[in-house]
Amino acid sequence: MDVKAIYRQIKKRRGRAKIRFVRKTKVESQICFCMDKFFSLMTAVFLCFSITACSHVSDPRPSKNNAVPNKETVTDRLYSQYDKWKGVRYKMGGLSKNGVDCSGFVYLTYLELFGKKLPRSTRVQSRVGKDIQRDKWRSGDLVFFKTGWTVRHVGIYLENNSFMHASKKKGIIISSLDDPYWKSKYWKTKRVDF
Repeated sequence: MDVKAIYRQIKKRRGRAKIRFVRKTKVESQICFCMDKFFSLMTAVFLCFSITACSHVSDPRPSKNNAVPNKETVTDRLYSQYDKWKGVRYKMGGLSKNGVDCSGFVYLTYLELFGKKLPRSTRVQSRVGKDIQRDKWRSGDLVFFKTGWTVRHVGIYLENNSFMHASKKKGIIISSLDDPYWKSKYWKTKRVDF
């Protein structure tokens, strides 16, 4: 029996009030049907991820990817990251190539290159790791600046007093720590083990 025939029978027997109830029930049943499909789909996705995650067996032998990278490797990887992000515009709170801020760029770079998850804000990033004296800087160190009364800025040290960062005016660029502006705003350098 089709739905229209059921409606006609109910209308003849019970009156109009029951038709409204039936229509409401039909909508509710459609919602329940959709929810059942959704939960079935989510269960299937969950099972697929669970099976995939459980099937991975790690190799106990050290590999090149798991080894602590040396200075040249870190520098090369950082320049490669810069090439991918060069010119991406600055966007406060951004975390993509559509726009990124300074702490977001540092966060994404550490996550992508070293598998290290740093805090998202500059203020909290400045509390991670250990302080490093200027003569001991190496590629990958975080360089912090006080650019305003409460405003902080962060970049990643490359080599030869240069660092890459997200500039508000130029996006992702490489700047020199010898530049009078950055020299006057320099705050501290931190090293995060990766």
